[in-house]
Amino acid sequence: MLGRIAVVLIVSVAGLAVTASADARRWHRINAIPFSHEPCSVLSHHPCTPSFCSVFNRGPCIPEIYYPYGENLQLTVESKPAEEDASKYQKPDHDLDNIGDLFAALRSCWTPPPAGDAKEGMQMTVRFSFKRSGDLIGPPRLTFATQGTPADVRSTYLKAINDSIDACVPLKFTGNLGGALAGRPIAIRYVDNREFDKKATP
Repeated sequence: MLGRIAVVLIVSVAGLAVTASADARRWHRINAIPFSHEPCSVLSHHPCTPSFCSVFNRGPCIPEIYYPYGENLQLTVESKPAEEDASKYQKPDHDLDNIGDLFAALRSCWTPPPAGDAKEGMQMTVRFSFKRSGDLIGPPRLTFATQGTPADVRSTYLKAINDSIDACVPLKFTGNLGGALAGRPIAIRYVDNREFDKKATP
């Protein structure tokens, strides 16, 4: 009899523990895209961002999160970069030693189509990989183009992308960077953010 009571108690306690764990997971689920930009509070029952403030801030202050580079390297290249980003479009004058150097080199390679053949707001993404030597494993593969773009405009931009990359390779990697990049997919999104003069309409 005592044994049966003990078994019932053990099962009941286990059930309560599982229920509590499920409740905890429900209340503390993380909103990963993006993290909730709400400061934590002792009364909060939802995901929140840890905050901190100084005596000079009326806060709350949300810390900046620096996400690491993922398995897929992704880069955006604008045809007309902002003035504050000009330094990011200058090719390093030394062997490429880190991801920042690689991105700067790839940005500096871009030569957009001439205005007469271009389309304002056009976006196109290609994907490719490097060998350890700095050459491409294969030609860039088109993965995205602005919807509704005429075939001739798509061809113009794809040719400009291929010509720009071909003119830059092989890139000069240090041994460490070459080993880390070899075979890893790199996706570049080209954005033509130039403003073209439009013919006046009556």
